[in-house]
Amino acid sequence: MTPMGAATRYILVVAHTGREDSLEAGVRVSRQLLAAGVVPVLSADERRDLLAADPSLERVAVLGDDVASSELELVIVLGGDGTILRAAELVRGCSAPLLGVNLGHVGFLAESERDDLETAVARGLAKDYEVEERMTLSARVKVGREVVYESWALNEATVEKASRERMLEVVIEVDGRPMSSFGCDGVVMSTPTGSTAYSFSAGGPVVWPGVAALLLVPLSAHALFARPLVVDADSSLAVELLDRTGGAGVLWCDGRRPFDLPPGARVVVRRSPIPVRLARLHPGPFTDRLVHKFDLPVTGWRGPAGRD
Repeated sequence: MTPMGAATRYILVVAHTGREDSLEAGVRVSRQLLAAGVVPVLSADERRDLLAADPSLERVAVLGDDVASSELELVIVLGGDGTILRAAELVRGCSAPLLGVNLGHVGFLAESERDDLETAVARGLAKDYEVEERMTLSARVKVGREVVYESWALNEATVEKASRERMLEVVIEVDGRPMSSFGCDGVVMSTPTGSTAYSFSAGGPVVWPGVAALLLVPLSAHALFARPLVVDADSSLAVELLDRTGGAGVLWCDGRRPFDLPPGARVVVRRSPIPVRLARLHPGPFTDRLVHKFDLPVTGWRGPAGRD
């Protein structure tokens, strides 16, 4: 890496520069960082898009070429949850927390909205935030005795059918013991953070982020017993693709990084030792975030009359 001064501060900006509003936000944030004497860092592709929009931003550094992820102080993410998941992948294993500014729809992982962009950046510059660690998953694919693929996820690892016409035949397992076998469209294995994402859409429970647990939610299962499961965070979950039907599958980690699963493959999911760190500007009850993000009806609530 090229040193840019012993006291230089580096903040990564991750933006969906293919969208006009996100590109504009990236320009605004980069200008604000430079004005504060901080070097904005972007991926090579996003820096190119940024310079095309504002050639005066030539002092923006490139992640991996000019600055290593280990040198980052903070990651400012401009977009929805998908952009935050991409940012988490970029800085996997480094200590810099992610500060999300929602430019999407629900934006469950984001900490601020687009109207508060400058304030959020100012608080990031002042290190005026709390860091919250979120559990992640490790996913391993085995074929026979051989490990053929390994990845990780913040929200979920999902085994899905590869062919629209043919369902998967699977056996699900908890802590090394078989639990049930059925045909299905797939199986979602989720963290509490992911309980409001794909798992939620599939009928799984909402689990508060502070709960140490793993979730397993079958997708369109043909079985009498195919209920969502919540197990201990130190448990292991596994999905085996039965080869008797010849059905192939695909493993998706956070809806990214697909890996083809042949019949007979086995996907094992455990808690990863590497968390994702989120910068929180507004620490508060998860209940309030749930009500706000999902616009839940609470009209008429008067609050507890006394101490519960």
